[in-house]
Amino acid sequence: MNMAKLEMMVGTFMIVGILCLGYVSVKLGKMEFGAGDYYTVKAGFDSVSGLKPGARVEVAGVDVGKVDRITLDEKSGDRALAFLKIRNGVKITDDVIASVRTSGIIGDKFIKLKPGGSDQMLKNNDTIRETESAIDIEELVSKFIHGKV
Repeated sequence: MNMAKLEMMVGTFMIVGILCLGYVSVKLGKMEFGAGDYYTVKAGFDSVSGLKPGARVEVAGVDVGKVDRITLDEKSGDRALAFLKIRNGVKITDDVIASVRTSGIIGDKFIKLKPGGSDQMLKNNDTIRETESAIDIEELVSKFIHGKV
């Protein structure tokens, strides 16, 4: 009888441990199941060179979301569409300016949102109209070298 009780306690302990390990893995991996507490907006850019899904989205230096995915705009064919997941509590005006920026000199790319003065807020699946693409350092250096500056 004593052995069966010990085995039951060990089994229960193992199940609880596996569940805790799964929870910590999901939280540390920043995985999400279902829609989560986010709404999605999209922004069209001429170039998103170096921007990757999962990159952060900032307002005034504060992390407010992340880049969900990046696709080619089917309508224009020559612009990139970045889908941004913004936390539900964050209100973004419809005249916001989205810019592709770099952390430091050679850091990761991220999206910086600069709010405007409008009273209208973006809702789920709305589009950011004003965008600024990433600065292409290689193109600038090429223009400088070839005297086209």
